[in-house]
Amino acid sequence: MTIVVLVGTLDTKGVEYGWLRDRLRRRGVEVVLVDTGVLGAPRTPPDVPRAEVARAAGAEVERLRRAGDRGAAVTAMARGAAEVVRRLYEEGRLHGVLALGGSSGTSIATAAMRGLPLGVPKVMVSSMASGDVARYVGSADVTMMYSVVDIAGLNHVLQPVLANAVDAVAAMAHGFAAAPRALLPGDLGGGDRPVVAASMAGVTTAGTDAARERLTELGYEVLVFHVSGSGGRSLEAMAEQGHLAGVLDLTLSELADDMLGGILTAGPDRLTAAGRAGVPQVVSLGALDMVKFGPPDSVPERYADRDVRVHNPSITVVRTTETECAELGRRVAAKLRAATGPTAVCVPLRGLSTLGAPDGPYHDPAADEALFTALRRGLDGSPVDVIEQDTHINDPRFGRIAADRLHHMINSPGPGPDRGRPRRR
Repeated sequence: MTIVVLVGTLDTKGVEYGWLRDRLRRRGVEVVLVDTGVLGAPRTPPDVPRAEVARAAGAEVERLRRAGDRGAAVTAMARGAAEVVRRLYEEGRLHGVLALGGSSGTSIATAAMRGLPLGVPKVMVSSMASGDVARYVGSADVTMMYSVVDIAGLNHVLQPVLANAVDAVAAMAHGFAAAPRALLPGDLGGGDRPVVAASMAGVTTAGTDAARERLTELGYEVLVFHVSGSGGRSLEAMAEQGHLAGVLDLTLSELADDMLGGILTAGPDRLTAAGRAGVPQVVSLGALDMVKFGPPDSVPERYADRDVRVHNPSITVVRTTETECAELGRRVAAKLRAATGPTAVCVPLRGLSTLGAPDGPYHDPAADEALFTALRRGLDGSPVDVIEQDTHINDPRFGRIAADRLHHMINSPGPGPDRGRPRRR
């Protein structure tokens, strides 16, 4: 029997959840309805009552209600929902999750979804889905659907959206029940091929592609993550969860965005998970010569005197300065020094991106050298192997050398031979 778990606040959305339940049953799907409401009585009888959800978070639902602190109640019910949903999955009583809600309902339900393994179907219908959904999706494979109107009563606009969500999750769940495909923590996947993660941007594609092709030749499955903020967070999560045999982190532009207020930041913990987990990693400095913003009119006034370039209609880039590059070099060095596993950094001396190539508009040898010098100083005497290459980051030779180095580290892990002192290749 295929089972879909519905997670929602049945005091405010009970009628809508009843509609979802009935339609799922007509699709041949059994339903487990989990109540995460706190305020009024549930408008549709749940299978897992709110008191059980609250207890799973170490709370009492009546105390949460009487306290009148909405934020605390949402936080507690999110923790409890995650625990309940995880338990249902482990018991074999969950082949997919569907939820609907506004900001609070979305926060609760997606917290539960994020606690499930990659590959388990997760569909969230939300009035928040047309905006920034990073805080809801995180690094999980949550499918977000925009409700168009608020979820406040069934009507001719909302019902087709909910019907599509039901049909989608029913099809996903039937498929998952027939052939489970969850990626569990510690699962290296790839069949007989060890899995390696690589980071890439449009301006570092050629070098990363060369590395990916070389690693594929060497027998690896390569997962490429676009450094869009969410991409970096996903890479970090997979390294932390034990899915990766190695990391080829050639593109670090998310660190520049984090430091300078760009829009594609992956947060301050970027470039730390592989090091904490002891996963072999080869790192480079791709796209640290720029910070990314939205359309041109979104670039802060303080950058008006910089070399501003339109990357595409949604992304505008600004060249990083010598001072900023030096600070980025110090930050990269500090993160790599803390690594517990074998680590190397490949330095492309002739440029960090297509824009920073010798004939490109962002070619700035002084700024690049400030980055390199700070990196060298920060890693001097450390176990990190510094490999300086007299190439551009998009030179295929650069990608192949980085790939070969990672392959060597995976198969004979240990500290680099030069302990932070640069070598030329």
